Amino acid sequence: MDHLSLIELNKLIQDTLKNHLDPSYWVVAEIGELKVNQKGHCYLELVQMEDEKVIAKSRATIWSYTYRNLSTWFQGITGQELAEGLKILANIKISFHELYGYSLNIQDIDASFTVGEKERQKQEVINLLIKNGVLDMNKELDLPLVPQNVAIISSATAAGYGDFMQHLEENPYGYAINATLYNAIMQGVDAPNSIISALHKVYDEGLADLVVLVRGGGSQLDLEAFDNYELCDHLAQFPIPIITGIGHERDETIADLVAHTKLKTPTAVAEFILQGMITFESSIIDLARNISKSATIALQNGQIKLQKIISDINLNAQGIISNQTHQLQSISNQIKIRSKQHIDFHNNQIDYLEKLHYQLNPETTFKRGYTFTTVNGKSINKQKVNKDQKLTTYTINQIIESSITSIDKHE
Repeated sequence: MDHLSLIELNKLIQDTLKNHLDPSYWVVAEIGELKVNQKGHCYLELVQMEDEKVIAKSRATIWSYTYRNLSTWFQGITGQELAEGLKILANIKISFHELYGYSLNIQDIDASFTVGEKERQKQEVINLLIKNGVLDMNKELDLPLVPQNVAIISSATAAGYGDFMQHLEENPYGYAINATLYNAIMQGVDAPNSIISALHKVYDEGLADLVVLVRGGGSQLDLEAFDNYELCDHLAQFPIPIITGIGHERDETIADLVAHTKLKTPTAVAEFILQGMITFESSIIDLARNISKSATIALQNGQIKLQKIISDINLNAQGIISNQTHQLQSISNQIKIRSKQHIDFHNNQIDYLEKLHYQLNPETTFKRGYTFTTVNGKSINKQKVNKDQKLTTYTINQIIESSITSIDKHE
């Protein structure tokens, strides 16, 4: 039976690869592991993922003289270091050593591919948020000008959290703000779930009227957590306004995009809150001044109107008094005239009655020669008389007694 020694087999493989493969290939892969040894050589494990499962894996190296230049250039283009989790387009030379076996040697990396890949993934998340109708939900909430309870989602050890609290607490305006920290991991693969848990705590307690998401500066890779779909979906739909200040001046994360208000740094977030309070206080002061001014003008106008009313009353009163005086004088004159007429009328009546009384007085009648005759004390004209009845006749100075001897009818 023909046979080969191990080294002969390895040399055969080596020769075959050399004769049948191109000098190098551009390969798309994800960095599964990355380590740099003391000599500056970079050792990687490249993987291909499908449905979150590894379907291919190979070891790769970047020798120190290449890695120094390549890593610096890559960071300058992409804003981040080569690191685990990045998908790269690398120019790879395939080698097979009879002692060390099969390996891939990375000679170049297309940084623009990584930038484009990250943007593609980022755009996919944004498109999904738009499709689900949640992208602008948090922006539609009313932002309190004077928040009473601020929930801070950050790491207790983060420099950004310290900067935020210092700026907030040492404000020169004397504003007292109730701020509570909800501790969370702010970078790495565990950050999204940690921040989501903090959001749940804020919601369950139901005390906050404003949420701030702050962290210090860091590399571009540190910000990848803030492009995570699950985290951004929670941020977008959170029922309390969210302000972000995740400490990166150049790039905008999706968390910034879905938040109610985005600011670059934690200090800027604190200043934004303080400026809202200053604006509110100024509006209250202006309102008080306007009220005072309006009240003063109203009082002045009222005094002018009151003075006019008093003047009008005086003028009208004088007119009324004058008119009433004329009327009173007229009435007085009429009373005098009518009183005199009434007195004259009654005086005339009295004169008439006195004359009538005089004329009807029996004494006056007697003086004129008349007499008055009675029968049984009653006037003879008011009763029927008979013969032999006694008559009493009165004259001016006599009373005559007589008897009836005959009665004749007077026609």
